[in-house]
Amino acid sequence: RSSLVGAHPILEIVADGDSIQITGPAADAVTATMARFPEAAEDSIEIAGQAPDRPRISDPWVLMRRVSEHCFVVDDNDAADLPPFSGGWVGYGGYDTVRYAEPKKLPFSAAPHDDRHIPDLHFGFYSSVFVFDHFAKVVYAIAWVDVVTGAPTPEAAYDRGLQQVGTLVKLITEKRLKSPLSTAQVLIDTSRSSSSAKKPKSNMTKEEFFKAIDTCKWHITEGNTFQVVISQRFERTSPVHPFEVYRALRIVNPSPYMCYMQTEKCIIVASSPEILCKVEDGVVTNRPLAGTRHRGKNKEEDLALEKELLADDKDCAEHRMLVDLGRNDVGRIAEYGTVVPTRIMEVERYSHVMHISSTVIGTLRKGLKSWDALRATLPAGTVSGAPKIRAMQVIDDIEPNKRGPYGGGMGVVGMNGNMNIALALRTIVVPTAERQNDKEEDWVYHLQAGAGIVADSVAEAEYQETVNKSNALGRAVDLAEASAKQKEGQE
Repeated sequence: RSSLVGAHPILEIVADGDSIQITGPAADAVTATMARFPEAAEDSIEIAGQAPDRPRISDPWVLMRRVSEHCFVVDDNDAADLPPFSGGWVGYGGYDTVRYAEPKKLPFSAAPHDDRHIPDLHFGFYSSVFVFDHFAKVVYAIAWVDVVTGAPTPEAAYDRGLQQVGTLVKLITEKRLKSPLSTAQVLIDTSRSSSSAKKPKSNMTKEEFFKAIDTCKWHITEGNTFQVVISQRFERTSPVHPFEVYRALRIVNPSPYMCYMQTEKCIIVASSPEILCKVEDGVVTNRPLAGTRHRGKNKEEDLALEKELLADDKDCAEHRMLVDLGRNDVGRIAEYGTVVPTRIMEVERYSHVMHISSTVIGTLRKGLKSWDALRATLPAGTVSGAPKIRAMQVIDDIEPNKRGPYGGGMGVVGMNGNMNIALALRTIVVPTAERQNDKEEDWVYHLQAGAGIVADSVAEAEYQETVNKSNALGRAVDLAEASAKQKEGQE
């Protein structure tokens, strides 16, 4: 329905293991507020760069919850006609942020080798945004003003808000692109796998992946787990800019949650189909997707593939397991008796694939916020396994590298506390920390994909599933490269 565009947040929170950094124009005000409401946890950690007498917060999710509690809308009625998200928090929390909630069972010291040093979490607080409503054909330029510390009087705050909106409007009415985008016509079969001449290299050999599957099956046989979702990370280089890959991904794999996000030390390019955690007016939604088939060439083949998918005992058993896991996650933060599945085992169709989908909802327990719901549900069972904690311990032992943003959550938390966080899969991570020259160096694209291992998994099939998933993302790089070559030929 809508697209969000924002830049220059007034506050940024970046967490990497036991280091939490607070930066931005509003950072001093936030740390002063936190000093008045210190956390009493004995195992808390110091916010990076602050004096010892400053507040100590053990968990960035808790920090953002506390900051949000001191930032609220003066009059909700005035905001009723705004788009669902009109400003607030935007960012990602990686797979490993569960370690903040489970420091004893999943300590950071047990995580696989971190070869990229990408932060575990990066959220920015955006007081000014554009919202493009594609259905109504309307562009909203929205600015929020701090009426407590942002201006001496309500009238001055209003005038400041008008100035901020005027600045936003000028950006889109002066008819000059800040980042010119060129066009090209390319003939490419978007349903085929990546055809890159350079075969992407993985952080695991095929033999290592098969050995990992055997380890998972051993744990399942021993009764330690029911399912473990293991992944491998493919690496590919390309001269094309990540934003061009994002544009191509919108064509190759359109999904409900498309994302181009520039963050600390990486760029995230994503096309996720799956909600990780949604909170709207106190209702928590968890929506596992598991079980996949390609779309048919015609309606008859499409229906046949749907029937085949719903008749697949392995896919259906995995999906039911993840629905139970979702109910458990929602149950941790919901009022007793309110957790119910509203949709079970329905097939959802996307441009190239179909999935089995279910929806679980619950009423957020009194006194809890959307941050608590996200903290309880992250990461999703579809990228970890069941039981979740034990499966993640197995993953720590067998995967060679820390997952980073992959398998975590990315999305928004609005001024009203409503949350919409997507699962970070079908996600390309582009490390930027070591780049020296954007014009001369190739970009490094990390394409990560996983497979759910159960007792009757076939190693070759599970391995190929991860290859196929990563190839689908690689197809977007193919399209971006083909477009760039054609544009070079036209110059």
